[in-house]
Amino acid sequence: MAFVLEKLLIDVFDPEPGEVVLVVCDVPRPGLADSDRWAERRAMAAEWRDAFAALGERRGFDTLELLTYPATGANGAELPAEGELGGQAVLLEDTLLSATLACFLTQFSATAALDTFCKRKADFRAASMPGVERRMEKSALSADYREVARRAAILEKILRGATALEVSFSTGHSCRFDLRFRTPEADDGFLPRGRKGDRIINLPSGETFIVPYEGERPGIASTTAGTIPVRIDRELVLFQVGANRIKKVEGTGGEARRLRAFFAADPARANIAEVAFGCNEWAQVTGNVLEDEKAGFHWAYGRSEHLGGTVGPSAFQSAETIVHQDVVYAKGNPVQIAEAVVVRPEGRTRVIRNGDYVVF
Repeated sequence: MAFVLEKLLIDVFDPEPGEVVLVVCDVPRPGLADSDRWAERRAMAAEWRDAFAALGERRGFDTLELLTYPATGANGAELPAEGELGGQAVLLEDTLLSATLACFLTQFSATAALDTFCKRKADFRAASMPGVERRMEKSALSADYREVARRAAILEKILRGATALEVSFSTGHSCRFDLRFRTPEADDGFLPRGRKGDRIINLPSGETFIVPYEGERPGIASTTAGTIPVRIDRELVLFQVGANRIKKVEGTGGEARRLRAFFAADPARANIAEVAFGCNEWAQVTGNVLEDEKAGFHWAYGRSEHLGGTVGPSAFQSAETIVHQDVVYAKGNPVQIAEAVVVRPEGRTRVIRNGDYVVF
């Protein structure tokens, strides 16, 4: 089927009369070089804004001019104070709070920052699309989201009430994630007005995620521990994990040295912030995290409060060191999942075996 943007906007958001829609993109600034894909993404943002405006004329909702702001430079960072709306300087906070629906087609993820606005305004929801590419119109954006939602619901049911997730990697390493005291969330691609629960989704959508227990309860330590392999280019780096934190980065190459310096610069970055199962079978693995993570297992380090955890901006040493970074192991990535097993009080459920889901 050919991709039809208006159909996607209706299927995902179903905008209602009286709503105010805002489309947002970040723009290069000194120190952050532009790229063809980033420029393409800004063009997509303008197209989304125009598509919403045309739909709004028929449905009776308003669409603001395109909002731009200088890029933050990091995934999970806080948004700047000011931006431009239709070429005029505005305060981002005031502009966002004037909307009921915001779509962020950005270079750097604004998902965590958007969670703050959802907490401040009940009638506000947002789609975060960091790294979205036009080619996704022929892959994950064109998914049958009824099937995506079905799969996400199956995974949410499996994770609900779980005490642990045991993951073995294709490298022979393994890690056990402590899931006590946590509730999973399904990002299923539906974000109508008045949605219950989390009012932020990614697009393309299709994952069920949960934050491992971070040890915040007095006298109850997190038991998340093990070795997580991360391949960057041709270099294999090993993260030694204990008490839900990256304790040591092992490796002799340049990436290992860079990561040791990265975590040393701000210890809050070492928090294990998320484990998740992507479930969009139209997602293609190309190295773009936004789409790759919807194809299979992934985890993240750093900020977690926007997903149900406890590590937020105040845990970091400065706004410049805040991060939430996903690492993906979907089939097609250089490191994959040999087995993923969810542990529950009543038994164990194998979710992935040899890179493939066994629960759908």
